[in-house]
Amino acid sequence: MPQRKAEITELKKNHSRRMHNLDIKTVLKKTTKKFLAAIEQKNKEEATQNLNTLYKKLDKAAKRNILQDNTVSRRKSRYSKLLKTLDQ
Repeated sequence: MPQRKAEITELKKNHSRRMHNLDIKTVLKKTTKKFLAAIEQKNKEEATQNLNTLYKKLDKAAKRNILQDNTVSRRKSRYSKLLKTLDQ
């Protein structure tokens, strides 16, 4: 455990930041699962709506430096390719 008062406050801030980031990641995972479930059910309308919300969540995570920009770009690309497979 930290000894100095400043270290104790930093520890508290780190904990609250970690919890906030974990919340964002959890919501992102839930949104991804909803999108993938809609793809499995071949429900294009629902998948399109979920993809839009998924894009918003991914961009928010990149903005807050929770995920790197290239990771977000790669995931967006893969998910859009999945949605295009429903057309065929």
